[in-house]
Amino acid sequence: MATVILVRHGRSTANATGVLAGRRRGVKLDETGRDQAARAGERLAGVRLAAIVTSPLERCRQTAAAVAQAQPTPPTTIQERGITECDYGEWQGRLLKDLAKEKLWGTVQSLPSAAAFPGGESLDAMQSRAVAAVRRHDATFEQEHGPGAVWVAVSHGDIIKSVLADALGMHLDLFQRLHVDPASISVIRYTSSRPYVLATNTHAGDLAWLAPSPPAGGRSRRSRSAAGHPDDAVVGGGAGPDTRPARP
Repeated sequence: MATVILVRHGRSTANATGVLAGRRRGVKLDETGRDQAARAGERLAGVRLAAIVTSPLERCRQTAAAVAQAQPTPPTTIQERGITECDYGEWQGRLLKDLAKEKLWGTVQSLPSAAAFPGGESLDAMQSRAVAAVRRHDATFEQEHGPGAVWVAVSHGDIIKSVLADALGMHLDLFQRLHVDPASISVIRYTSSRPYVLATNTHAGDLAWLAPSPPAGGRSRRSRSAAGHPDDAVVGGGAGPDTRPARP
């Protein structure tokens, strides 16, 4: 029952100028994006991370570095092509205001499962490889670090939206209902029963509550609150995590 924290990269130079960056090289965080990445790292400083997995693109690597720097002991950082940006093909590098005039734009908005970018990949293929990569790493970190493992995946807006849609059981055609801002944090916990989406598109707040609770009487706070199998959904919503400051 590991937990993945999905972090979108901070605002990039392309985001700030309305350009669809895609996989173009040389797209970095702007000043605002660097500040956003630092704040994301601060929010995660109280969570001991098993690892950071990042898209190979520079804006994500910069964001991953900011998250790692805020950790008391920086974790291993792994580059993963499976969560790299969608291959937008011929759309890459063009202004969004011009792309909005294309016929394909309407398909991307209302029927994403049928959208394939000229010279690039389909949104369906993008989701398949991203979900597969996230679930593979999640299983590996749980096996290596135990069920309380928490790790970070630093990726891109459409990638994170597609992973969230899968976890929510949403058809890809509904994934545009989700919103993922630069440097926002979303959280998924995969279990043997189902994925649990714990947060989406959050911008503020300490996330230390994601750290596993210390055992008390041989059972963790989380397992006690479930009053059954720890992967079950609690009828009525349950008591949630204990967010009180730790006693000295």
